[in-house]
Amino acid sequence: MLQAPRTNISAKCSFELMLSLVFALVLFSLGLWSVHAWWWSVAEVLRGFVPLFLILFGTLAIAAGATKARSGSTENNLDSPTGTHPLLLKEDWWAIWLGLAVVGLGIIALFGDSPLLHILSINPGGIKWHAISELFDHFSSNADLYLVQFILLTLMFGGSCHVMGIPFGTFIKGFSLLYLMSIIIFSIGGWANASTFNLEPPLVALVVGLVLANTVQLPSWMNSALRVEYYVKFGIVLLGATFPISLVVSAGPVAIGQATFIAVITCLTIYHVGTRYFGLDRRLAAVISVGGSVCGVSGSMAIAAAVGAKREHLFTSVTLVVVYALIMIIALPFISQALGLAPGVAGAWIGTSEFADAAGFAAASAVGKMAGNEESAIQSFTLMKVIGRDLWIGLWSLIWALVATTIWEERKGTDARIDKREIWRRFPKFVFGFFVASIIVSLITAGADSATFDSHIKPKLIDPISGLRGWAFIFCFLSIGLTTRFRELRSVERGAFSAFSIGVAVNVILGFILSVYVFGDYWAAL
Repeated sequence: MLQAPRTNISAKCSFELMLSLVFALVLFSLGLWSVHAWWWSVAEVLRGFVPLFLILFGTLAIAAGATKARSGSTENNLDSPTGTHPLLLKEDWWAIWLGLAVVGLGIIALFGDSPLLHILSINPGGIKWHAISELFDHFSSNADLYLVQFILLTLMFGGSCHVMGIPFGTFIKGFSLLYLMSIIIFSIGGWANASTFNLEPPLVALVVGLVLANTVQLPSWMNSALRVEYYVKFGIVLLGATFPISLVVSAGPVAIGQATFIAVITCLTIYHVGTRYFGLDRRLAAVISVGGSVCGVSGSMAIAAAVGAKREHLFTSVTLVVVYALIMIIALPFISQALGLAPGVAGAWIGTSEFADAAGFAAASAVGKMAGNEESAIQSFTLMKVIGRDLWIGLWSLIWALVATTIWEERKGTDARIDKREIWRRFPKFVFGFFVASIIVSLITAGADSATFDSHIKPKLIDPISGLRGWAFIFCFLSIGLTTRFRELRSVERGAFSAFSIGVAVNVILGFILSVYVFGDYWAAL
């Protein structure tokens, strides 16, 4: 009686094994036949995965080398305490390397048939769908392209962030969610009636991020992918590829002159009002004066290090920058639209009013799309903010360091000389990438007539780079919103808030006068 069940079980197992073997042989045979019948398609798929594997292993090799360098000796490294060469540890340099690599892919696509840049830039923002079924059809027909795009973007940003010290696995989790949210935002922007309700992707990304950050407890691993500065620097390098160098040469002096005039007046106003009327610490006043006149967070960090400011001084300045940046992202586009400003004029005004590059790009992009000429608004903003203001971070750092060490501090028996290398250390390196990309593309496209440009250069080079730039900026705007906590803004002291607010008023009013009345015809012509 005990053997019967065993016999039944054994027979059942033998039958299932035989069935599995037969099924496996059928599938194997069908697979071999399919490979033979559709060999061309199989070969194309295999060939398509070759560059992906090369990129993957190349990224892993860089990461392995950087990890080894970080764990090795630091005696031959003058700039990095971790032992890794600074060219592999700074977001500025990675933005240049990746941006110029993308420009290289664009050149290959221009003279060959490589679809890689097109895959990197695809998004649903331009399909102008009326029914949700049209959106689903777009994703179903391009699912393979979006999968490859996600893999490539993850390798690009995740691999470089890993070299800079962020665990690759943690980054993938955060970036996956960031990518999915960006897809949804692009889809909203691709709605045919989106412009009627001002549902521009930059503004939608910012609002969605703010709502989620202040209503939902986000997982800590999400922070690894919220690289605000990195995404905007990468986007600026790509912007250079769509920015004629001739425009930089012709408009640069005007932008630098206007930006310098406003920055000096705003900086001195904030510092004087803060120390004279609100009794602020001189270091705090210096930090918020540059944060409110030159380059927001980056400027605040540079000056805080230059004058030896306290940690709470830097936090105060960054908080004020974020608050007013968010206000002006929403306010300036709608005010510009209400006043009927030309896109170029509005972009220049935003460039002199906004403190943060990322926030300014969001505002300029929004006002440009509202007016139907996004490129004009972005170009004038870039000339004013990136070329006119950001370039002075290093010089401002040196000036304030000189003031702090020779006037504020009494150093008896010590060397109070200023390290002239401070200018280079504080200089925004990604600006080099902007200029190099602009020069390369300008040289390659020089001599092309308008017909050739519109039919060949624009669809194969300019449009894909602009599309990828759009991805970088949406990542950036989402990251701004997702890292802003309103509850953290309460700790700013009233005096600092008041001094900064006065500086904002001076900045915005002067910027409006110069952009609209003094140089209005110039900016409108862009």
